[in-house]
Amino acid sequence: MDGQQIVILHSNDIHSRLENAAKIATYIDIERAKYGTDRVLVIDIGDHMDRIRLETEGSDGKVNVALLNAAGYEAIALGNNEGLTYSRDELEEAYVEAKFEVLGANMPLTHTGKLPEWVKPYAIIEKNGISIGLIAVTARFTDFYSLLGWDLTDPLQAVQEQVRQLRGKVDVIAVMSHLGLAFDKQIAEEIEGVDLIMGGHTHHLLEEPIVIGTTTICAAGKFGEYIGRVEVGLQPDSKRPMFRASCVPTAAYAEQREAAAIIGGFREAGQRRLSRVIARLETPLPAFAERESPLGNLLAAGLRRHADAEIGIVNTGQLLGGLAAGDVTEGELHALCPSPINPCRMTLTGKEIRTALEEALLPEFIEKPIKGYGFRGEVLGTLAVDGMTVEYDPRRLPMERLTTVLVGAEPLADERDYIVGCIDMFTFHIGYLTLGQGREISYYLPEFIRDVIAAELTNESAVKECNNKRWRIMSN
Repeated sequence: MDGQQIVILHSNDIHSRLENAAKIATYIDIERAKYGTDRVLVIDIGDHMDRIRLETEGSDGKVNVALLNAAGYEAIALGNNEGLTYSRDELEEAYVEAKFEVLGANMPLTHTGKLPEWVKPYAIIEKNGISIGLIAVTARFTDFYSLLGWDLTDPLQAVQEQVRQLRGKVDVIAVMSHLGLAFDKQIAEEIEGVDLIMGGHTHHLLEEPIVIGTTTICAAGKFGEYIGRVEVGLQPDSKRPMFRASCVPTAAYAEQREAAAIIGGFREAGQRRLSRVIARLETPLPAFAERESPLGNLLAAGLRRHADAEIGIVNTGQLLGGLAAGDVTEGELHALCPSPINPCRMTLTGKEIRTALEEALLPEFIEKPIKGYGFRGEVLGTLAVDGMTVEYDPRRLPMERLTTVLVGAEPLADERDYIVGCIDMFTFHIGYLTLGQGREISYYLPEFIRDVIAAELTNESAVKECNNKRWRIMSN
């Protein structure tokens, strides 16, 4: 790298793979040692936090901020795993010690219509005489963000507005996009003046950048398996920016010692914090993905009660294990149900429910691998239900095995509407697709389904009733 050039290192969608964050810190050190701090800019494009990880859950995200600080990041975008899994107050507290700029141009608060003081629409950072204008935008999950007091605006309009603010003030206009590749391409096609887009959210890995017009699009995959690297220079005559982009695999790098120590310290603190006892069980509550089990029933019952619904339905793959007799701690519950999935309430027809129940008897649904949308399990699993009993004959043809379905004491009526306590994952049309046809949907945030289980575990009658069978094989 010669003359007036700099390097931008960008990470995205690390999802609390903290060991990989520690490896990235090592690579950042190498680049700074080679080129000097004044020629290296380090940024993150969102979803660094993920509450699946004990250290993140036990510190309310502060371990992630500590790692970003220690690695010398200078700006970060907020992703949905930050913005939707913490309350606004919790999120502000997590970043109170941030030594970097927190950016989110399309994240005004509902009650003010303005960004909170700790979030900026853009940042201007100068490196080696090159000024870079950074604009960050995040995916617009309006129905969810509104429940937490955010009023997310159109991200493309936000980019356009900030480009107008920055035009003529900087050498490079760069968008930190936690929107996904389709939106990144749309920005490049529709918004004049964007030189560089570094993206995330859809976990796309661009080992070679995409160039649309005069805009270069980059992205570094997921989980910190790669770090993006962009060499930036200015053309001698026109002073237009030039880019050479790549993605560097991180597997071969050792964990930076300081980062490893930070992780270890937060792990110990997290274990202590999550050792709080929620309840004490007299008997175990097993959980199985492939068949009905007490813990799955307990969750379904909790969703029904939480939503004040007639029926509770949830896929059993949400649970990674059961509970043994004895004390149940927050940490144990987090380990067996780490998904940042929220309860919801919806209206479904009897026919839509019946179709899902039939599918829940088929191996292709029970064993179906599921990735993303908050799901942290391995397979979809069958359906746990509450408020209904299902009788079926496994000898009959697929999708014709249900013999009797009762809601309370009444037969399930195909044309009737039912109020169902369920989970937000289905509303994204994942897994049991007819459960994604729900109407009049209400989401409950910031509580997760593990919070629903925690409440049920303190209800003695609920713990007893979850052992009652909802699914029954028809006897001869």
